[in-house]
Parts: sequence; structure tokens; C-alpha cells
Amino acid sequence: MTRGQALGLGVVGAGSVSLKGILPHLTQADLADRARVVAVCDPVEGRAAAAARRFSVECAYETLDALLADPAVDAITIASPIGVHYEQGRRALLAGKHVHFNKTMTVTTAEADDLIDLAADRDLRIVASPGEMLRPYNQRIKTMIAEGRIGRVCWAICGAAFETYHESEAVRGGDDILSTVDPSWYFSKPGGGPLYDMTVYALHALTGILGPVRRVTGLSGIRIPERSFHGQIVRGDADDNTVVLLDFGEGLFAVAYGTAAGSLTSWDDWSGRYFGTEGRIDGLLLDGEPFEFPGCELARSHPDGGTRPGRGGNEWLLPHVTGVHRDIDEQHVFEDIMQLVDWVRDDIASPVTAEHARHVIDIIEAAYRAAATGAAQPLSTSF
Repeated sequence: MTRGQALGLGVVGAGSVSLKGILPHLTQADLADRARVVAVCDPVEGRAAAAARRFSVECAYETLDALLADPAVDAITIASPIGVHYEQGRRALLAGKHVHFNKTMTVTTAEADDLIDLAADRDLRIVASPGEMLRPYNQRIKTMIAEGRIGRVCWAICGAAFETYHESEAVRGGDDILSTVDPSWYFSKPGGGPLYDMTVYALHALTGILGPVRRVTGLSGIRIPERSFHGQIVRGDADDNTVVLLDFGEGLFAVAYGTAAGSLTSWDDWSGRYFGTEGRIDGLLLDGEPFEFPGCELARSHPDGGTRPGRGGNEWLLPHVTGVHRDIDEQHVFEDIMQLVDWVRDDIASPVTAEHARHVIDIIEAAYRAAATGAAQPLSTSF
């Protein structure tokens, strides 16, 4: 691309997150001078074409190779099933494209290593969702802990639960090509299960606030072996019920859960709960009272009162979520894509790094390994 031109974006996958958020955000007129979607691809016959028509995207492809061969595509956002992210990302880097990975970047640490090395060798940029440390309240939690506002932190807990979220999304209950998106991959290896899909948010926040984890142990299994889609039984082989114990060193521990049901709060523990010798932080509360952070007044003007970490009014505080983007779903995904746009166009390096994403992948991979072996697993990565 030529400096000053809009970055040409290719959207890989026309499923749930693309239809709900990525395409609606990226095709807004206010982005026209910075980024524009020039192509979308999806292997389901007719889905890319239908998505392109709905969002006025010029080119629709059924193969990734065709999209990567399009010279108008400078960068891609990968919104396909997690199990194929590594292979697709690698092909994109080899084709000279910058890459945004919707969570999770890869399934294994070795895959993440390979992508990071390949991007560095080719002077290409990777932004890997989720960018939880872009959130002002997480930045404030990190500062409060460093300042000793709750004394010496002893332990923390974070996580998320599957429930029936992916079975009941609007893009799955209809009768046309854009409303019958199959959720089966969420329940299957590789890449399925709540750790890769949902707990990844909490782990990015937890490690962004407390720092890298040194070792991991855990228990994991399948609690709900059968789910349903359009009246058909879906049998998954990915663990859907996992509890992980994380060791940060010096006697500081945390619990992370990715469960089939039963979050500790109504919004999931996206930012975590931190328990210290002199107090506690529960989401957006310090010792039971709301704490102040940059933009909290704006967040509290939302109909939800800004009370939910990672949702509602607190999405409005992400740097690019302004104007019409405040009324579109998946605002955090849009923000991470714009981090890549800014990095490529303006050389503004993003804190949403592949190295942080690799460390979280290392945690998840080690948790499953620990559950299988019954032994605590040391981590090899940091960030």
C-alpha cells in the first residue's frame, strides 16, 4: 500500500463474529480514509457472496488462496474457527499480508512461535486479540495493585462459562445462508472449548495485570457431551469443563475456569477478582465501592450503568469505539483490528501483542497437559 491510502482489508470467515461485528464496523463510512474491506472469503458455498452483498464488499471468494492473491488486500482479519488460525495466518504471512487474529491466535505455543518468527523475518505486523489491556479499568486495576491499594495480593480468580451462548446466537436460528452458521467447531478439537474461546479474555486481563505465569496445573473434562443445532445432535470432543491453578511465583496464585456452565458473576469474570491482605478488587469494585478510572463517567452513561467489565458502557472506552461504532456488536474485536490498521499505516506499535497471546496459549496448552498427566507444568514463555 501507499502511505496515506486506506488499508485494504480482507475478512477471512463470514460466520458469527464477522456478521455481528467485523463487517458492520469495518464498512462504516467514517473509516473510508483509513481502512476499507475489499474482500471476504468463506468456504461455505454462497456465504461469502451473500455477506459481500449485505455489506457492499466488492469481492467475495470461497478460498483463502483467492483472497490472498488479490493485490488490493494489504492485511487480513482472521475470524474462522480457532483450529485453522495457524495455517491460515501462516499462509497470509507468506503472501506478504499483515494479520489480525481473532482470539485465539493459535492452538499451540509452537505454532505461535512460528508465526512470530515468520512475521519478524518478513517485517509484517501481527495483532492478536483479545486486547484486554487496552481497557482503562484493567490499566487502573494494575496500577492500584502496584500501589498497594489492597495490600499484598494473595490470590485471584477469573474465567468464563460456555452455557448455551453459541447455540442460541441469532446467526444460527434462521433459514438463509447468513443465519444458519454451524457452531459445531466450538465443541470440537482442535481449538474448541471455553478456554480457547472465552477464558482467553480473562487470562489476557489476569496476566496483563499480574504478569507472566510460571507454572500451571489443572483438571479438565467433558461435562456436556451432546449439544444441538437445528434439531440435530452435535457431539463434541473438546473439553468443556476446565479449572486451572496458576502459579505466579513468590506464593501468588490464581484460579482460571472455563466451564460448561456456572460463572461466578452475571458477566463472567472477565477482569478477575483480586484478594489482598488489606482489601479486594471485584471486577469494577474496590472493597465493594466503584473505583474511578479514565472515562468511567462515559461508561456509566450507558444504559447498563457501566457496571459490566468487558461489556456495554465499558466497550465505549476503547480508543476507536466512537460514533456509530458504539451501536454495533463486537466492539472489542473492531478495536483490535484498528490497532493493526494504526500499526501498519502510522507505525504505532500496539500493546495487543502476539507475544502476550503466545503466553496465554502456553497457559491453556499446559493446563490440558497437566490435566492429562496429573503433574504441574512449567511455562516456557513470557511477554
